[in-house]
Amino acid sequence: MGDVAAARAASDELSALAQGHGDGALGAGAAGVRGAVRLAEGDAAGALVSLRQAAETWRRLEAPYEVARARELLGVACRALDDDDSAALELDAARTTYARLGAVPDLARVDLLADDARRESHGLTKREVEVLRLVAAGKTNKAIAARLVVSERTVDRHVSNILAKLRVSSRAAATASAYEHGLL
Repeated sequence: MGDVAAARAASDELSALAQGHGDGALGAGAAGVRGAVRLAEGDAAGALVSLRQAAETWRRLEAPYEVARARELLGVACRALDDDDSAALELDAARTTYARLGAVPDLARVDLLADDARRESHGLTKREVEVLRLVAAGKTNKAIAARLVVSERTVDRHVSNILAKLRVSSRAAATASAYEHGLL
């Protein structure tokens, strides 16, 4: 509820109680809480370790809702680390489980998280945004390929994906769209 210091104290207490119970529900719960607190403290990398431990333990315990909750938080942590591909995979896995379980409020929350990510980048991957910025700077595919240390064919594929996702037909229109939507 916004009191991260109190959450940290409660998490530490729960972790102490769970000592020696890492492979059971108490250990999984403590790892999940530890991950959520680290995420709230801005330590997304630290959160990943605890949340992966929680997800794996819940999976072994055959607790699908808890696995989905851990994966949702993993998605948030991955996004905080600018790993959009992993974030999308984790959020999609959580969404699938929530849908299967009929967990409507959780499903709505994950859909909002996914929608926020798509709106921020207009569906472009991090690499596509990087390529779009270079296109907007007037760089040729050859120059972009040299700068990103990829093949021209890869850049051409990225440019084609950008045009399709932004629903435009030229590099100039993509640049205008990028300025209009604050992607540059």
